[in-house]
Amino acid sequence: MTQAQRRGRRPASSELVKAEWLRRVEAEYRSAAVTQQLSLWLIQIGASPDLIRAGLRITSDELTHAEMSHRVYVAAGGGEVPRLARDTLGIPRRGGPLEHDVARVAADVFCLGETVAVPLFKEMRAVCAVPVARRALDRILRDEVRHRDFGWSLLGWLLETPRASDWRRVVVAELPAYFDRLRRSYAPPIAVPQEDIDASNAAWGLMAPAKYGEVLRRTLERDWVPRFAKLGLDARSAWGPA
Repeated sequence: MTQAQRRGRRPASSELVKAEWLRRVEAEYRSAAVTQQLSLWLIQIGASPDLIRAGLRITSDELTHAEMSHRVYVAAGGGEVPRLARDTLGIPRRGGPLEHDVARVAADVFCLGETVAVPLFKEMRAVCAVPVARRALDRILRDEVRHRDFGWSLLGWLLETPRASDWRRVVVAELPAYFDRLRRSYAPPIAVPQEDIDASNAAWGLMAPAKYGEVLRRTLERDWVPRFAKLGLDARSAWGPA
């Protein structure tokens, strides 16, 4: 803890802090839109009402996260409006039965994205000291656990339906590409060292770039390998060479 934090003063924000929290606002809007569309798809395929209600609740959660992230952004001195790329606020159909796309979203957005989000936000929260940012991360982390569990419940339900073998083939075919995209996003090969996050930025809930890769690899061993194995899927093979 810095001297300013011990005295109860808010650490100065940086342009990096403002940019990151505005990016999070945009990401939460995108997540809300994706989950809202997924919930409609669940209605259309006659999914369990519990799954549909869970999806609708997640949409509401994501909007709350956007609101709270925006409060952090404003507290950090931000004054811009979110830049929402409208073509990313939804899920394009890729053909075939609608269940194919539901399986893709369940695996990609929730079983992968929301699962790794839990330890990522936990790491950010551990060193966050600015109250408005800490409140946002407290709420986001609490909700992400439920969002993660929704994804695994949804994929598990799909793989218990009469055409489970069809949906399983879709996930097996797509999983390597999903993992590859995660690695490129969170742990890209680096030719030069990346600048670390200083204490004041960390106090606002930011995390050093190298830490993302560590969390990603840890999540593979602790979550993805055993969780996918319970569904009869080999995450380690899909991950590819270390």
